Amino acid sequence: MIILASTSPTRQALLRNAGLEFTAVAPRVNEREIASRHPGLAPSGVAQVLAEAKAIEVSRRFPQAIVIGADQVLALGSRIFAKPSSRDECREHLIALRGRTHALISSVVCAEDGVAGWSHTAEAFLAVRSFSDRFLENYLDAVGEDCTASVGGYKIESLGIQLFEEVTGDHTTILGLPLLPLLDHLRRVRELST
Repeated sequence: MIILASTSPTRQALLRNAGLEFTAVAPRVNEREIASRHPGLAPSGVAQVLAEAKAIEVSRRFPQAIVIGADQVLALGSRIFAKPSSRDECREHLIALRGRTHALISSVVCAEDGVAGWSHTAEAFLAVRSFSDRFLENYLDAVGEDCTASVGGYKIESLGIQLFEEVTGDHTTILGLPLLPLLDHLRRVRELST
């Protein structure tokens, strides 16, 4: 049995579209509290720690399953951006990102019997165009409360694509779940168990 330790519709769609049968279970973790226990950790380390915490927590509840935990961090240099909590905070984030390139770092971890085993972390780089203040307000009006659903205040799979001039990296990494390495791992696990 495979469990995705996430309620993210995007991550669920990625797995479903790849033909995986799985159950989605919400992890009972406080992401901000976990991240605060690791001050000074590089953004890739933060993504790894959060993905691992999610996988382990759900795996303890479902010890016979392969549990997939994933997390994504947006980093502008050493500054890490959390999901904006309001339209005003989203505006602040997008102004900070405007005209600059940031990294989306996605980590995926598989756990069994409450123990993390396999993991993979990948990065993608996104260059935000120098949009006008008027464009920003129109964008925020168009996306509404959806701006608080993702780090950076955008969903690149929808209107958020309008914010960018260049994107470098794997699309599934950008969406928060590096899928090809995960699928390779799951195929190997299935080969060992048959």
